[in-house]
Amino acid sequence: MLKKIAEHRYVIPKSFREGMTIEGLIYANDELIRQIEKDETLAQVANVATLPGLVGRSLAMPDAHQGYGFAIGGVAAADMDKGVISAGGVGFDINCGVRLLVSDFTLEEVKPKLDALLNQMFRDIPCGTGKKGVVGLNYEQLDDVLRNGAHWAAKNGYGTSADLEHIEETGRLASADPTAVSNRAKHRGRDQLGTLGSGNHFAEVQYVSEVFDDEAAQTFCLRQGHIVVMIHSGSRGLGHQVCTDYLEIMQSAMRKYNIQIVDRQLACVPIKSPEGQNYLRAMAAAANFAFANRQMMSHWTREAFAKVLGRGNLHVVYDVCHNIAKEEVHTVDGAERRVLVHRKGATRAFPKHRPELPKDYFEVGQPVLIPGSMGTCSYVLVGTEKAMEETFGSSCHGAGRAMSRHAAKKNITAEQLIKELKAKGVTVRGASKSGLTEEKPEAYKDVSQVVEVVHDAGIARKVAKLIPIGVIKG
Repeated sequence: MLKKIAEHRYVIPKSFREGMTIEGLIYANDELIRQIEKDETLAQVANVATLPGLVGRSLAMPDAHQGYGFAIGGVAAADMDKGVISAGGVGFDINCGVRLLVSDFTLEEVKPKLDALLNQMFRDIPCGTGKKGVVGLNYEQLDDVLRNGAHWAAKNGYGTSADLEHIEETGRLASADPTAVSNRAKHRGRDQLGTLGSGNHFAEVQYVSEVFDDEAAQTFCLRQGHIVVMIHSGSRGLGHQVCTDYLEIMQSAMRKYNIQIVDRQLACVPIKSPEGQNYLRAMAAAANFAFANRQMMSHWTREAFAKVLGRGNLHVVYDVCHNIAKEEVHTVDGAERRVLVHRKGATRAFPKHRPELPKDYFEVGQPVLIPGSMGTCSYVLVGTEKAMEETFGSSCHGAGRAMSRHAAKKNITAEQLIKELKAKGVTVRGASKSGLTEEKPEAYKDVSQVVEVVHDAGIARKVAKLIPIGVIKG
């Protein structure tokens, strides 16, 4: 049933399953599509296409793999008046995202002091499952974080207001409402602000190994041989609980709105319903928590550089959301429409001349940050007009898992993995041995293949390649 309609584009026709109102579209090459076909990704893309009020196509990026309801790597847009919001279409780690910091240090300057730098970062940035942060918040302060995101962090001495210019939505979603967040969610998040977490989250010291687009790289201050730091984290236990709470609310409310779904994990409600609006306000609050979280870890990264290398003048290239739903205007069937774009494990990839861009990126486009798996390269890309035409301004978000966490732990110990990575020039600091083995490079798809697909398909354009030299994991 899967039909290749063009290079790197495979369509799932509406005849694939009963109830599909729009087609599915997968971005992949022949090898990646074979990997995608091994799990339930195609079925999940088709299932999403049955939801009420969707427009365009149900999309999956080349890093797509099976998720909760929606495939991770999925994109879907709903008409603001007739469509639905699905908590599973955002995911449990709301605004899991990536931030890139660039320094004026060269690789040669940092390598002799790398061990000391990683040790300092590992001390300063709390890592691991359930790890508490060093900043204790009362509930009034937490509500302030939920309203103001990275703005709260900068105002309280964690970075500066200049950082905010290079964060998606300046690091604050204005629709956030702390009263829409449950006490349980707040309790889970209150002690976790400024923490990395576990799983695929990391803080990674890298260097720019290759530049593909001189103009964009110069605009983003990316110079070959210079050190950058990539931070990947999200909204921690607070965001997970927000998703859990509203999945339950949506599953109950669907009867009221006479919504029938093919998979209970796709629980949804009309966007304009009270339940839908409450979820969007709570989601925005959790997203703001994540923005503040990455802002604080950026501050501690700067301090670690200053302690070890004498100066910490790293500045923010950009900070992007991966798991989010956002109201945007897109052209659909030749007409502009206001839609709610679900991006789950997908990155916004807006082209130049968009009002959402930082002023200094207006003539180039939005940076698209694509982390690899532990010990492999990462990429910086830039958004394109083709993305606006085909994917609601979206691109991939990483390599994408190729095996389960359980399977990844087999046939290797943490000690073996650390030794293998060291032989490749990558030093690792980890809070958990099992956390390291489940994130081994072989557990993921080839990030370079994924990036080549989005580049060749024209939905994002390569700017620079980044090589890791040091990794901190939870």
